[in-house]
This record gives sequence, structure tokens and C-alpha cells, in this order.
Amino acid sequence: MNYELLKTVHVSCVALSGTGFFLRGLLMLARSPWLSARPVKVLPHVVDSLLLASAVGLALSLHQYPFVHAWLTAKVLGLFAYILLGVLALRPGRPIYLRCASWLAALLVFGYIVSVAVTHDARGAMIWL
Repeated sequence: MNYELLKTVHVSCVALSGTGFFLRGLLMLARSPWLSARPVKVLPHVVDSLLLASAVGLALSLHQYPFVHAWLTAKVLGLFAYILLGVLALRPGRPIYLRCASWLAALLVFGYIVSVAVTHDARGAMIWL
């Protein structure tokens, strides 16, 4: 697949995934019944699957791999933290303060992952400090 197309798909999915997570967090805070609507539950999995597939495609086409290149390793480790925090934030049954704190922390991790992608440096935006 064409590199530019893969990158466009990847960046678009990043934007959709981050925006979707932010909006689902707002729905969680508002205790909205929309959070349990089928499209709200299914669409993030579709977007995130495309995001992951495009990420793998980019890594293979560029011959840059996690655990070989530090910045990709940071992105993968950040992704695991983001997923864990996202599950804590959006899965019902936990206290609202924990869900809110997890949501905010996940948003910070998301920002870190994006900054690592932009800078190609494991320090992310911290390189500008």
C-alpha cells in the first residue's frame, strides 16, 4: 500500500480515536445513557482496528520496529497505558472519581503518544522544555 495513503489513514484514525475517547469521557461524566448505545460501543473498535493495522503497515514499510527504535517502543508502551486507563475510565461500576481521574490520565497519555509520533523521540514534547 502507498505510504502516503497509510499515513493519512493512520493520522485520520488517531484523530477519530482521540476525539471519540474524549466524547465518550464527556458522556461518562454526564452519566448519559448514550454511552451504552451500540454505535458508541462498536465504532471505537472499528476505528482502533484500522489505526492498529495502519500502524503495523507503516512500521513494516519504514522498517522501523518497536523494541528496536526507542520512539516506537515509547508509543507501544504508551498505548498499553492508554488502553488500561481507558478501560478504567469507561467501564461502569467503578467510583466516578476513579473514572474521571483515569479519563484525564488517559488523555494525557494520548497527548504524549501523539507528541512522540510527531517528534520521533521517546521524550515526546518534553524535548522542547
